Amino acid sequence: MGIGFAPHAHGLSDPSSGVICAQGREYGIIRAMKKALSEYLKSGGSLGSLAERPPKKQAEDPFPCEAEDVFERQSAALALRLKRIGVKDVVIGISGGLDSALCLIVAAEAFRRLKLPITGIHAYTMPGFGTTRRTKGNAHLLCEGLGIELETIDITATTRRHLKDIGHDGVTPDATYENAQARMRTMILMDKANMTHGIVLGTGDLSEIALGWCTYNGDHMSMFGVNSGVPKTVVRKVCAWWAQKRGGLAGKALADIVATPVSPELVKGQVTEDALGPYELHDYFIWNFIMNGLDRKDLLAAAKAHFKGVYPPALVKRTLDTFLSRLVSQAFKRNCAPDGIRVFDFDFSPSGWAIPSDMPPDALAD
Repeated sequence: MGIGFAPHAHGLSDPSSGVICAQGREYGIIRAMKKALSEYLKSGGSLGSLAERPPKKQAEDPFPCEAEDVFERQSAALALRLKRIGVKDVVIGISGGLDSALCLIVAAEAFRRLKLPITGIHAYTMPGFGTTRRTKGNAHLLCEGLGIELETIDITATTRRHLKDIGHDGVTPDATYENAQARMRTMILMDKANMTHGIVLGTGDLSEIALGWCTYNGDHMSMFGVNSGVPKTVVRKVCAWWAQKRGGLAGKALADIVATPVSPELVKGQVTEDALGPYELHDYFIWNFIMNGLDRKDLLAAAKAHFKGVYPPALVKRTLDTFLSRLVSQAFKRNCAPDGIRVFDFDFSPSGWAIPSDMPPDALAD
C-alpha cells in the first residue's frame, strides 16, 4: 500500500540528516514520544494519521448513533456496491455470532432493495474444533427465519489433515492451530464465491479491525467488509434492535446471539473479552483517542471515572494497554484490508485512519 512508508511522508523526517523537520503540534507529538520512536522517525519513518490527531477535547460517550440509521447506511451501501459491480450473488460465513449475523441481515435487506432473489445469498456454516451447539444452532435458526438456505461444511477433518501435513501435532492449541481454521474457512468462502460468481462479504467489525483481532489472510480478508465501519458495541445494539423489531424465529435466534459471549470458537471455552478486555472499554478508547485526541494518561483517567463501579481500575488499565499496543502492532493487517463501509466519521481502512506497519510496537505506551 505504501501508506506512510515514503521517507518524507507528512514532512516528519529527513533521513539524510536525521533531523526532525516537523513543526508546531507535530513536533510536540514527537517530543513526547519514546526514544525508540524518535529513532524510527530519524530513519525515515512517519507518524501517519497520528500526526493529524485533533487537539484534546473532553472525553465523551463513544459512537453516538441510532441503530436503525446504522442498519440503513450499511444496507444502502451494500446495495450500491452490488449494483455498481453488477454482482447478484454473495457468500457469507455464518458462525452463529454477532458479526456474521449482522452481515447476514444487512445482506438480506440489500437484496430486498435490489429486488434480487434471496437464493443469491449463499450462507455457509463451517464448524471446527471449538464450535458450540448454541452458536451452530443459532446459525441454522437465523437462516431458517430469514428463508436463506444454510449449507454446513465441517472443517474439522480437513484442518486436521492440513495440520498433519505441515508437521503440527493437531492437538496443541497454539496460533497455528487457531489460524489454520480461520484460513480454511476463508479458502472455502473464496472458492465458493468463484463457483457462484459472487463476492465474499467480510464480517469483521471496526473494533476487531482496530485491535487486529483476526487471522491475517483468514477472516481478515474478504471482497467487501460490511461491518468494517461498525464497532462491536454498535453491532450488538443494531442486532438487538433488529431482533426486537423483527420478532419471529429470526428475531428469537438473533436475540440469543446478542446474549452469547463473543468468541471466535477456535478452541473450546474461548471468550474474546477474557483475552482482550471488554469491548465497551475498547470502543471508548477508540473513539476518544481518534476523535478527541486523548493520550494514554487522559484516556486512563477518563475511563476510570466513566466506568467507576462497572470495571475495576486494574482492568481498565490493562485493557487500555492492550488497546494502545495492538493499535500499533496490528497495523500491518489494516494496511492491506479490503474495501468496506464507512459509517462514522472515521474508519481503519488504508484510506482512513492509518499508521505505518513498521512503527515501534510500544510507540503509544507512554
